[in-house]
Amino acid sequence: MKPRITLLTLGVDDLERSLRFYRDGLGLATEGIVGTQFEHGAVAFFDLQSGLKLALWPRKSIGHDSGLAVGAPAPTEFTIGHNVSSKAEVDAVMEQAGKAGASIVKPAHDTFWGGYAGYFQDPDGHLWEVAWNPQWESEE
Repeated sequence: MKPRITLLTLGVDDLERSLRFYRDGLGLATEGIVGTQFEHGAVAFFDLQSGLKLALWPRKSIGHDSGLAVGAPAPTEFTIGHNVSSKAEVDAVMEQAGKAGASIVKPAHDTFWGGYAGYFQDPDGHLWEVAWNPQWESEE
C-alpha cells in the first residue's frame, strides 16, 4: 500500500458545536457545513496542509454509512499530533485551544524524549497532542 491518506474524519455528536470550535476557536478555514440536502450527508471539511483535509461528520452518520453500531467514544484510541516549531508555539496553541473550549488534559511540559508537549480534547473528546520536537523541522 502506498501512503495516500488525504482525509481524517472525526465523528462528532454536535456538528454545529464542533464547527464553531474548529473554525472560530482554532481558526481553521472551512466553507462550513455542506451536504445537508442528503440524509446522513451533513459534513464540514477543513484544509490542513497540502493534500490533507480534516472532516467533521456526525457519529450517527458514520455508523449509518459503515453499518457499525455507534459505541461510546474512547479518547485514548487515537490522537492527532500537531507539531509546531517552538515551545512558545506549543504554549500559544494550547492557550488558543483552551479559550476555544477545549479541555486541557495535560498542560504543556518538557517531555521525557527531549521535546515539549501538551494534550487537549476537543468538544467531542478527540485527543490532540501539541508538540515541539527538536529532532524534527516543522513545515511552515
